[in-house]
Amino acid sequence: MTTAHTNQKFTSVGSRPVRHDGFDKVTGKALYGADIDLPGLIHGKILRSPHAHARILSIDTSKAEKLAGVHAVITNHDFPTQEDKAVSKIPGPAINLKQQTSNILASDKVLYKGHAVAAVAANSAHTAEEALALIKVEYEKLSHVSTVEEALSNGAPLLHDQYKNNIASHDVLEIGDVDKGFNQADLVVEREFRTSTVHQGYIEPHSATGWWTANNKITIWGSSQGHFQIRDRTSLVLGVPVSAIKVIPMEIGGGFGGKTTIYLEPMVALLSKLTGYPVKITMSRSEVLEATGPTSGSYMKVKIGATKDGKITSAQADLKFEAGAYPGSPVGAASNCIFTPYAIENVRIDGYDIVNNKPKTTAYRAPGAPIGAFAAETLIDELAEKTGIDPLDLRIMNGAKQGTPRVSGINNPLIGCIETFQTTKEHAHYQSPKSSKKSGRGVASGFWINGSGAACAVANVNFDGTVNLTIGSMDIGGLRPVAAQHVAEVLGIHVDDVNPQVGDTETIGYTSMTGGSGGAFKTGWASYEAAQDVKRQMLERAAEVWETSLDDIKLENGVFTHSSDTELKMSFRELASHLPETGGPVVGRANLDPRGPGSAFATHVVDLEVDIETGKVTILRYTAAQDAGKAVHPSYVEGQIQGGAVQGIGWALNEEYFINASGEMANASLLDYRMPTSLDLPMIEALIVEVPNPLHPYGVRGVGEVAIVPPLAAIANAIYDAIGIRMTELPMNPAAIRKAINGE
Repeated sequence: MTTAHTNQKFTSVGSRPVRHDGFDKVTGKALYGADIDLPGLIHGKILRSPHAHARILSIDTSKAEKLAGVHAVITNHDFPTQEDKAVSKIPGPAINLKQQTSNILASDKVLYKGHAVAAVAANSAHTAEEALALIKVEYEKLSHVSTVEEALSNGAPLLHDQYKNNIASHDVLEIGDVDKGFNQADLVVEREFRTSTVHQGYIEPHSATGWWTANNKITIWGSSQGHFQIRDRTSLVLGVPVSAIKVIPMEIGGGFGGKTTIYLEPMVALLSKLTGYPVKITMSRSEVLEATGPTSGSYMKVKIGATKDGKITSAQADLKFEAGAYPGSPVGAASNCIFTPYAIENVRIDGYDIVNNKPKTTAYRAPGAPIGAFAAETLIDELAEKTGIDPLDLRIMNGAKQGTPRVSGINNPLIGCIETFQTTKEHAHYQSPKSSKKSGRGVASGFWINGSGAACAVANVNFDGTVNLTIGSMDIGGLRPVAAQHVAEVLGIHVDDVNPQVGDTETIGYTSMTGGSGGAFKTGWASYEAAQDVKRQMLERAAEVWETSLDDIKLENGVFTHSSDTELKMSFRELASHLPETGGPVVGRANLDPRGPGSAFATHVVDLEVDIETGKVTILRYTAAQDAGKAVHPSYVEGQIQGGAVQGIGWALNEEYFINASGEMANASLLDYRMPTSLDLPMIEALIVEVPNPLHPYGVRGVGEVAIVPPLAAIANAIYDAIGIRMTELPMNPAAIRKAINGE
């Protein structure tokens, strides 16, 4: 269902064409990272730490190097020495190259179970595995810390000498006077919350193939969310110019933020340099879970005050997020998002980035925002109960709107926050009675910042009237069709006549990664501008064919017409056939770094049942409303909403890194790491709200991330409605619910 707040009409934008890459994917023609098979290809394997925290005293690789079929063995010392400080040498946030390199292959210490220590290249994967067993590593085991509380405790072991008490950073966001705001409140609710480490759960493991040729040119094949970012980071770790590296993007089998950084790429490149052969490494599932970036576990203390008639007067949050082995948790994003759906004059947020003995965290779909919303939206629900106000009415009363200040210091642009509250309230799901006395209903809302970045697009007009479109953004969730729809809309041609493809780092200009819900915004806009460039040139060609003034010609619905001579008409396809004799090819291009990606808001309602005897939660009905600005391809928008909701359900009810007493992940398989399947879920109803973003040609807002923000709290609130117990720790699995029922 779509609720529109605009009368603007489109032809291609807003339609639901068949995806251009669909045939290749359903027939197996599409190639993913692990599908690369080059002449002379050899295989790599990685030796990983058995300890959560230990000093590396020595590494002896001599026996492995002598094994028949082994071509090379590398450790951290084979990489260039890097400074232990953050540097800004590539687009994006500054990175600490020593820490980046040490996460790829450990230097003086291993900081988590599964931390890579050495890599082997051999004729076969089996030989490489055999060689790993011949590498002798001498460790000095150290005490480990697996949670925020352990990392901050007195006498806790330090992961890095420079981070006192394992606190990598502490930042404060503040507006107004929180003490004054709480003094104005008639009601104050305050709770502590804990969440567990969870993984993105993409189905395709990490895989990379590298070929370092004799002329010092490096080609890397792999799956990522941004091949330019992979190129740039790999160049810094290897100490080679970016121009020496070509990254060819393969299809991606899921990422959700987890494929935005490097793990294997520098290894396969260096092993290829040493051996002269192309080298491929593909992770196992346990390696993905143990040694790539999940999102943070957390400890939070959150407090909200309101008047007896429901006006929120003050909010305060103390957020402590696990960064894993190296700094970089999403606590900053959580701080920016936690209270943003509401107009609150007095806010203070303290965000702490805490290192501990787990894999370094990486982005996971609206990184940090679901964790913060779990706390804030639980308290909003509690305030609604204490004031006797309907939970959605309370949100509508306090909802953020255009001009509302955020704690980050900016004022809201035009947003659709309150519209998602209202759409949810008016929907049949919320208006209907609950299915049984045993069921509970919960609502929650959420915000995501949305991002942008540099983007390029090239549109090449073929002489048969079709257009080959090359973009620089990785296609995650339908970006190629969306880019094609932008072009088709401008030129008035059918979207099937646009052939979209993702170029490698040498065939398209620099494009920032597909992340932050910015892909459709920035690359859609770049495609729009490339099409405008094509349109301008095609109008000039029509003027040449008709020997008339350019001012007399217009293009509407794919047909060129003359303003005064109605007999002069020519379709886009017909004009394309005249290109050879009117100046040759027409190529449109665009390169831009657009601002104003809009903001994303969502509100979810869930009905569920709790089995009192077992603690099992069954989701009965789920409805998610979200402002998309303008849904370019509604089916893909619905898919993003449904996918985010499902991931949030899994996070809320089952998913966690189960860390044992030795600091090891004890459930490093998809058999034991419990993600929801279709058997665990009802159909997710997606409600698309359209409050157009005025800063995009078609009103687009990013949609990929905010859908995962509300589910954690919505489910917690529904569980409270069902059994009268506030759940403040994740996951809310059967054991946790039984424990809560028993008062333990």
